[in-house]
Amino acid sequence: MNAHRRDFLLLVTLASAVATPALGQTVVPALGSANSGTQAAASIPDFSGIWAHPSWPSVEPPLSGPGPVVNKSRLRTGQSNGNQLVGDYTNPILKPNAAEVVKKHGEISLAGVTYPTPANQCWPQPVPYIFWTIGIQILQQPDKITILYSNPDHEVCHVRLNQPHPAKVTPSFYGDSVGHYEGDTLVIDTVGVKTGRPFAMVDIYGTPYTEALHVVERYRLLDYEAAKEAQERGFKENRRLPHNDSGLDVDENYKGKGLQLQFTVEDEGVFTMPWSAMMTYRRAVGAWPEFVCSENRHEYYYNKDAEVPTADKPDF
Repeated sequence: MNAHRRDFLLLVTLASAVATPALGQTVVPALGSANSGTQAAASIPDFSGIWAHPSWPSVEPPLSGPGPVVNKSRLRTGQSNGNQLVGDYTNPILKPNAAEVVKKHGEISLAGVTYPTPANQCWPQPVPYIFWTIGIQILQQPDKITILYSNPDHEVCHVRLNQPHPAKVTPSFYGDSVGHYEGDTLVIDTVGVKTGRPFAMVDIYGTPYTEALHVVERYRLLDYEAAKEAQERGFKENRRLPHNDSGLDVDENYKGKGLQLQFTVEDEGVFTMPWSAMMTYRRAVGAWPEFVCSENRHEYYYNKDAEVPTADKPDF
């Protein structure tokens, strides 16, 4: 397969250096209030289980309003060309410095070179970058939500329920995530994503971010027909990949509810305005294979080993 698909199909290798802890930053409170009380357990929707959106390479544009950077390179079908990632740097959401970064990544791709990303270099993938992942598993507990991702790093997001962000958030690879329920919707608010690290980007097109990055996720269940329609609409932008490294596909025999993620991204250092996008999931079928990303270090298309993170001394 073409080397440009490696962002999804191989996701092997990694760059060097473990960043030192950053200074704490002051942030705005999360959406909702930690003092507003918790929703009755009987009325909390059941998001638990394994869900899949077998598409590549990016997220679904919103039905209206400002949307994400999309791929300028298209297949004959009109879908995004996952073998050539050329972000649309003319998207009005981008400030000039961010547009230039996206443009340079596209030029690399047009030259036939696969540029490094946190996915193909095995680096931590914070939100919203990680939303490309084919499969997720949601675990619901009274005081927290855990989201597992089916990418080769088997990454995980820990969400504290009905709690505020700290007054000063210490930046970390995945940021600080807190959540609460609003009726039938799970709302997750993330700030404090570390910037002083290699491959810091919010999407596969290289769009950068700053310490002001703020992501709000909203998960809700959709009726079968609505979920199927939304996912089919998403396949008009992104190519469906029923056979993929995640081992997961949609269970076409399952006629129950689907899951839709609507998320909003704001970062005054990069974007001229907040923008939003979606991901629509349905119940998954298939095996969730075990990967060890950093054990597959050789980049066959460069004929070299990737720069796997190292440390001067053990962490334990």
